[in-house]
Order: sequence, then C-alpha cells, then structure tokens
Amino acid sequence: MSAPFASPVTDRLPAFPWDKLAPYKKTAAEHPDGIVDLSVGTPVDPVPDLIQKALIAAADSPGYPTVWGTPELRDAITGWLGRRLGARDLTHHHVLPVVGSKELVAWLPTQLGLGPGDRVAYPRLAYPTYEVGARLARADHEAYDDPTELDPAGLRLLWLNSPSNPTGRVLSKAELTRIVAWARAHGVLLLSDECYLELGWEADPVSVLHPDVNGGSYDGIVAVHSLSKRSNLAGYRAAFIAGDPAVLGPLLEIRKHGGMMTSAPTQAAVVAALGDDEHVRLQRDRYAARRTALRDALLSHGFRIEHSEASLYLWATRDESCWDTVAHLAARGILVAPGDFYGPAGARFVRVALTATDERVAAAVARL
Repeated sequence: MSAPFASPVTDRLPAFPWDKLAPYKKTAAEHPDGIVDLSVGTPVDPVPDLIQKALIAAADSPGYPTVWGTPELRDAITGWLGRRLGARDLTHHHVLPVVGSKELVAWLPTQLGLGPGDRVAYPRLAYPTYEVGARLARADHEAYDDPTELDPAGLRLLWLNSPSNPTGRVLSKAELTRIVAWARAHGVLLLSDECYLELGWEADPVSVLHPDVNGGSYDGIVAVHSLSKRSNLAGYRAAFIAGDPAVLGPLLEIRKHGGMMTSAPTQAAVVAALGDDEHVRLQRDRYAARRTALRDALLSHGFRIEHSEASLYLWATRDESCWDTVAHLAARGILVAPGDFYGPAGARFVRVALTATDERVAAAVARL
C-alpha cells in the first residue's frame, strides 16, 4: 500500500551531505580529551551584551512585526551600508530584512519566479544552498570558474560569493567591476553573497554596492548580508539584502504574502548590532588569534593552505582524498568538513572552521 502522502519536493533535493560525516564525528568524540568540532561555522562566543539588552527591551512585542522591518531597522541598515561599505544614496526602498541568509538563498529563485528552462549559476566551489535554491524552483543550475565565460542565454540568476565559503577567496574590486558590467550587459540579475565581508585577514573585501564597482547605480545587483558571524547572531536569524529597488519591491510583496517576517525583538537587536562597531572589532580579534594558531599548526602538520585570505575557514589539503584527511583528523579527535561538500573540485581539500572556543582551538593545536 502506498504512503498517503509523500512530498515531491524532496525528490528535487540532493542527499543532505552532513549525514555522511556522522561516523567520523563518533570517532572524534571518542578522543579522551573530547572532540574539537571545526566542521561547522557556527558561532560559539557570547552574544554581545548590548545586543542581548536590546532584545530583552523589545520582548514585550505582542503584535505582528512587519516584513519590511521598522523604520529604525531600515535606518540602521542603510546607515551601516554607507558607513562600512561605502554605498551611496541608499533609501529604505534599497533594503529588505530577511529571516537569516540561508532562507533567502534557498527560496530566492522560487520567489523570483524562476523555473524549468531558467538557469542559476554559482562558483565551482560553493555553499550548497545555491544549488538547492535552483532545485527547489525546478530551474537548471551550473557551476563556473569565471562567470563571464558562461553562456548568458537563459541565465537568470548569477551568484557571487566574496569572501568565499569554503575557500576564503576574495574577489578584487577590478574583478567585481568586470563581472557586474558583464551581468548588466546580458541582463543577468547578480546576487552577491557578502556574509563574511567583515572578516578579511590578508585582503580587504569590497562590496558590489561600492560605487567604484557599480558606477553609482544599483541596477541589476543585490548584496546579501548576515549578522550571524560578525555579531554572533546565528541563533537570532538576522540578515538583510540591499540593492536594486526594482528587485526588492516585488520580493517585499511576495514575502508579505508568505509571512516571511523577522521577529520584532530580533529587529530591535539588529538595530543595536549595526550601530556598534566595537563588538565586531573584538570578535575579529578573537577569530584572528584562532586563525593564526590553527594555521600554524596545520602547516607544521604537513598541510598546504590555499586562499583563506578572509572568512571563518582555512581551506587546507594534504594532497589526498578529503575523506582520508577527515579520517586522519578524526582519529586525533578533530572534526572538519570534507571539501567535496562544496563541489567535486574540493575533493582533495578540507574546510577547517575557526568557530571553536579558545580552549578547544588550543586542544586542536596540541594534537596537531
């Protein structure tokens, strides 16, 4: 007898990759001094006090929040984009809060009305949710090395990711300018995932919202930003997009119908977070110290590290199958992400996250 209901949507999706890591996690957890989990980029440090206080102060929020966010939130977003990224002439119509950036990435092709015959492109090594978003919309998808070498026919959505997850690679201002010009020339909507932009170590990442990149126009471009990493707000689901009002306006209407709204306390917390740069500096310093310790330990252990000039990861290889490297480190109680989670081109690399406590990072360094 057939099941009474089975979702056809799941048939469009790849197997959830993290399930494959479970046996290695079990091995690592058996280490006498416990596991050092460097596989997932989830923040471990406390939410800054001023943000917690803003959340608590807004806790008595019995009414529905608005999808577009409070005017104070939109002011905070446009102010931060101008102050930190150099964006100019932004209005409230240039910004839109979203419920964490992963939700946006996964559902954007569907909300844009993409479907069979439309194409979505993303980097050769990339966050898997770009592909998932295309699959959910039943759109075609492909990976690229240089987006300007793509066939623009039917290409509706082009994802950039700088700084990159997983590699930490940063696109230069000249590269961004060239890609924006190409996308505009071919009528391709460009989405730039800039969630790690405040975490540049050996490079100073630039946004597509910068006038040197976009020529002072936001036509055809949208940037994605998140507070998960910079402010330790992964648990708050706090992110936003900024750019072309002709794209954001219809998205706002669709998201109103879908009830895709950031909670009122979270909106208040984001206002506080975007108004304070000091907590970001302190968190950067923590990650910089962990990065130096882990990088030196991996290099001395025989690893080679490529790119990794920004973001919260080290893209490392021992010139062997990524799963052999995962097993090698799991035997030492260290769990990392296999590079093939991010595409076949990562088959000989692992992604090592900087998101562990100082104590756990020190333990990993000692074991290496």
